[in-house]
Amino acid sequence: MDFVHDQLATGRKIRVLTVVDTFSRYSPVLDPRFSYRGEDVVQTLERVCATVGYPSTIRVDQGSEFISRDMDLWACANGVTLDFSRPGTPTDNAFIEAFNGRFRAECLNAHWFLTLADAGEKLEAWRRYYNEDRPHGAIGNKPPISLMNPGGQTSPPP
Repeated sequence: MDFVHDQLATGRKIRVLTVVDTFSRYSPVLDPRFSYRGEDVVQTLERVCATVGYPSTIRVDQGSEFISRDMDLWACANGVTLDFSRPGTPTDNAFIEAFNGRFRAECLNAHWFLTLADAGEKLEAWRRYYNEDRPHGAIGNKPPISLMNPGGQTSPPP
């Protein structure tokens, strides 16, 4: 998990919570908001985990949203280990950094967002493309959904 920053066409800044599975490269959520606190991350994770299940481990950086009491309590209550990267070493979380680079190049830099809702719609469309259509060399030039759902079912709604 990590955050990517962008802005609306009006100049108002947004933050996008990005989550990607390191095995399948599947992204269960891209959640844009104007601001994020630990409780907001927990709310998003609860919504996503209700659909795709709880992970055993989540790799995160030392951001205040991830080291919050809310995140710690959520992780403990759900049997999730928070694996913190070393400060100043983005290579510790290389999968999300690579994902964020693709996300910025293919989605954020390609769109203007008029409102937060508009951003949410465009991010969700890109997430579905990334998960269901875009081939990934690291997993045999298949889309991530093929590892998540061998029958080829579409992504569950966020």
